Amino acid sequence: MLDVIKPGVQLCIQDLGRHGHRHLGVSQSGALDPLAVKIANTLLGNPLNTAVLEITVGLTQLRFTSATNFALTGGDLKACLDDTPLTPGWRYYAKPGQLLSFASSPDALRAYVSVEGGFDLQNVMGSCATDLQAGFGGINGSSLATGDQLHYTSCTERHSVGALQPGYHKQVRILSGPHCTQLDSSVAQLLCAKSWQVLPDSNRMGMRLTGPDLLTHQLSINSQAVLPGTIQLPPNGAPIVLLNDCQTTGGYPMIAQVIQADLRHFAQLSAGDQISFTLTTPALAHQETQQHNYHLNQLRIALTHHDRSIS
Repeated sequence: MLDVIKPGVQLCIQDLGRHGHRHLGVSQSGALDPLAVKIANTLLGNPLNTAVLEITVGLTQLRFTSATNFALTGGDLKACLDDTPLTPGWRYYAKPGQLLSFASSPDALRAYVSVEGGFDLQNVMGSCATDLQAGFGGINGSSLATGDQLHYTSCTERHSVGALQPGYHKQVRILSGPHCTQLDSSVAQLLCAKSWQVLPDSNRMGMRLTGPDLLTHQLSINSQAVLPGTIQLPPNGAPIVLLNDCQTTGGYPMIAQVIQADLRHFAQLSAGDQISFTLTTPALAHQETQQHNYHLNQLRIALTHHDRSIS
């Protein structure tokens, strides 16, 4: 069992999200960094969609009450197992009673923890992800609190192993959106021509941005389907990048779509961070998604050889 001693700012259960229900108004939810979830589960031999803990900001303490192997991925929130510093992208072994703690970092915002075999959780609509807005999934549909306990099956020790994770960037690639021609054909270029600052009222629903020259407009559109990665432009000209907990429809013009491979970078952006955008093509967007798959396959092959060599 894993006891929550201190949950920190936001500690919640996430997996790769709840798909196929947006027509019913159900959000995707899921980890903001799906590649980190897949790497963690690959390190442990779990199915890729096994639910993990998403730690936001840090300042979290968790105690293992039974032995398990666990993996730590995502940003470096200065995690320690008792007094031993840990490195993201690695698999470790925890004995009963050991304390996993997270500090915080100005360079990272979210980390992920998976345990071998996964946590014992109830699946809701095909996912264990916590939908924090609607209040279901995870445990009681909310962030974890002090005293919460997560059950898992104890296992024997495996050697620590890890690999370098793909980096996080503050230049994000986008595709031009469907309403650019109704606003101004150059609006996507204007979005890419300057840096944008992340505002403090950003959350898992969306990242609000501001800049020196906002893209104000008077265009009104009918509400229509949106998805994580859609960049909306309200009349005040301050873009909003929709994230995993976003609503399923929206009435602001859609000026761009963040490519799937780059959405994970938003998991590590904090208030005050500067980001910029660059236009790309659907073909290159597809190639970048394939690169993530290649990375996971290489990691899986390397782990297989490593584990065989020491067995």
